[in-house]
Amino acid sequence: MRCIVALLPLALCAADRLSVPLGLDHYVPAPADNPLRREVVELGRRLFFDKGLSRDSTVACATCHDPTRAFTDNKPIAIGIRGQLAGRRSPPILNRAWGKSFFWDGRASTLEQQVLEPIANPKEMDLPIDALVERLAADSIYRQRFQEVFRSAPSATNLARALGGYVRTILSGASPYDHFVAGRRDALTAEQQIGLRLFRGKANCASCHVGPNLTDEDFHNTGTAWRDGAWSDPGRVVISNHEAHRGAFKTPSLREVVRVAPYMHDGSIGTLEEVIEFYDKGGRENPLLDPEIRPLRLTAEERRALLAFLEALSGTVQEGWPQ
Repeated sequence: MRCIVALLPLALCAADRLSVPLGLDHYVPAPADNPLRREVVELGRRLFFDKGLSRDSTVACATCHDPTRAFTDNKPIAIGIRGQLAGRRSPPILNRAWGKSFFWDGRASTLEQQVLEPIANPKEMDLPIDALVERLAADSIYRQRFQEVFRSAPSATNLARALGGYVRTILSGASPYDHFVAGRRDALTAEQQIGLRLFRGKANCASCHVGPNLTDEDFHNTGTAWRDGAWSDPGRVVISNHEAHRGAFKTPSLREVVRVAPYMHDGSIGTLEEVIEFYDKGGRENPLLDPEIRPLRLTAEERRALLAFLEALSGTVQEGWPQ
């Protein structure tokens, strides 16, 4: 049943509302000029899986952000058309509706900005946005869909709105951890509960991985970009021009973390056990190491408990508009 607009706001109609899994804010933020609408999301989904968004029609957004892998891939560095290395790891794009900035260095301030950059990037999809708009306008199906959804021909603005709208519906929640926080005390095993206490305490994970999305949306230098006495990647400093941000990268969400190996901005750590070992040793020493990164001196039992807790952060991943 559709809402009677005169009586109820559209956002309150259950048939037209995006369902949100346990553990997340039920309000899914969206910009005023791109509110969440079923038809926008459905068009965005079609575009997301369409390899025609790349120059040679070999790569789609879903190539690097695979739904079966929690919307990332299993490669240390993203691979674009013609087998080119894009430079950094493909980050999972779960719960990005609540993101404050996007990409490892935070260079995009909105999802609508973010979704267009990989398309135009010569090392990723290598298709100038103007050329893509012309391609979409020449396709009778897309031409009709854009007219139905936006009442206009394909444009860069509406392409960004469609893709951004779809990405906002990619959500992860309802994990054992979420059920535990909601009051189901048997949702975590005894070992996982020990791991949770370590996560919040001795292991200091919660200094960066906080809130419902388990990220502070900030940038930190853990030493992953410091190699042989030099920076392998400047990180956030290129965007912020603050020297303190050299070698700093965005804190990723820990949602579905066991499913998104390898880890770090460069995919340089292959397993969660190795990630725990990396932080247990205090990251990699460098001139700008984040003050929160320090040796933890975890016991073998504590490392196992922390790993068990991280496994409890996997739950339900959903995408698109509910049918």
